[in-house]
Amino acid sequence: MRALLLPVKDLKNAKKRLSNVLTSEERFGLAEAMLADTIRAVRRARLAEKIFVATSYEPVMNIAEESGWEIIRETQQISESDSVDAASRICEERGVTGLLRVPLDLPLLRSQDIDDLLAIGCQAPALVIVPSRDGTGTNAMLRTPPTMFPSNFGNGSFAKHLAEAEKAGAHIIVRRNARLEMDVDDESDLRALLEQDLKETETGKWLRDSGVGARFDSKAETEAKFAAGS
Repeated sequence: MRALLLPVKDLKNAKKRLSNVLTSEERFGLAEAMLADTIRAVRRARLAEKIFVATSYEPVMNIAEESGWEIIRETQQISESDSVDAASRICEERGVTGLLRVPLDLPLLRSQDIDDLLAIGCQAPALVIVPSRDGTGTNAMLRTPPTMFPSNFGNGSFAKHLAEAEKAGAHIIVRRNARLEMDVDDESDLRALLEQDLKETETGKWLRDSGVGARFDSKAETEAKFAAGS
């Protein structure tokens, strides 16, 4: 059985690396909007036989319950890696043979992106992995079996996960997907996101309604004028 895992931390503590350009309220609003886009894609996916949500965040528990997803309730959140690995062990105990982890902050994600990964046929042990936009992070990871190796999310996670998979003797498939690679962790990511077509996304609506998008456009225009005059 192939399943999807969505780990969600408390959004009030999300996106701290954007604290130099966004207020705490803006970071919370952005995280909420990106989560809404991710959840919409997950709801429309067809090839996940089960969907698990690992969280202690009550609003997401309510969404998971309404959607018929299985909730893995966390009593504490040490790190993304710990959350994913603890949830992966539970999923494996419940009969999951292949587990796809996706993060909560993929505003461009489509259901087909999820289904394309779950449709990849490979015998265990195997890893299907999608890097982040800069090629250093891990934005999606399908492990067969789910506990094949420990997670190493954070700086340089893509290389670390590849090394762990090689050590486990796994067949490795690297997939590039611009929508899956577009998460938002820092200012450069946010600027890159604003260059995308966001008309049909909750994230795009939030960026317009909050004024953050216009603020960054104005800032970019000012920086361009300064550069041209220097």
